[in-house]
Amino acid sequence: MDKDRTFRDLHYGEAPLIVANPWDIGTAKLLASCGFKALATTSAGYAFSRGLPDGGVTFDVMIQHCREIVAATDLPVSADLERGKGDSPESAAETIFAAEAAGLAGCSIEDHTGDPRNPIYDFKQAVERVAAAVDAARALKRDFVFTARAENFLWNKPDLDDTIRRLQAFEVAGADVLYAPGIGDIETVRTICSSVSKPVNVLAVPTLTVRALGEAGVRRISLGSKLATFAFGMIENASREMLRDGTFGFARAGMAFARAQALFAKDED
Repeated sequence: MDKDRTFRDLHYGEAPLIVANPWDIGTAKLLASCGFKALATTSAGYAFSRGLPDGGVTFDVMIQHCREIVAATDLPVSADLERGKGDSPESAAETIFAAEAAGLAGCSIEDHTGDPRNPIYDFKQAVERVAAAVDAARALKRDFVFTARAENFLWNKPDLDDTIRRLQAFEVAGADVLYAPGIGDIETVRTICSSVSKPVNVLAVPTLTVRALGEAGVRRISLGSKLATFAFGMIENASREMLRDGTFGFARAGMAFARAQALFAKDED
């Protein structure tokens, strides 16, 4: 199977592509077994699994993590590579080359600077970074889906006009997929989708549904860190039950040991 071409084609199916986000080898294998057609890394989920905050994992360590996830599944894997290797357009290009070498079918780069005091790159720099990443992706010998992210809504800058301006500029620069995480209402999603022609990715939130997003024009849905934080939340709830109530009812909702054993024993055959 040509995983790279398959990943691109999945953005043009009848329904939005739901991309699940594992944070380690075990969850990658589990999610692949559940029927998802593609996976993507989660920077926050992986950082939390290492006892670090989102943004606390170095680029080299993140790339090694990507290699592990790619090796764990036959599905195409994209990667959340945050701002990439650095701030310059050249570093954005280097990010693409590193992602391709890791075996990824695609990756995303943000316009978030990593600096809470000045969280968003200025417009010109953001577009130059995307253009350099696109040039690098087109120079590869295999297909590679590059996603450009506009991070305003995640960093207390809910400026829809500026977000759309950025996404439109990213599209002109050649990005394959456009992504503005942090949108929680369907009308805003619809406005974004109608403002661009490339596939739009949306971060899943409880107020939205796959059907509504598809009708609004969304082509890909990401879960981000939501599966990881869900797992952390369930462990926290189980801990409270044990320590507060002295009961173990939480165990009824867990995956059967035999199911987990059978899932991971497949690779031993």
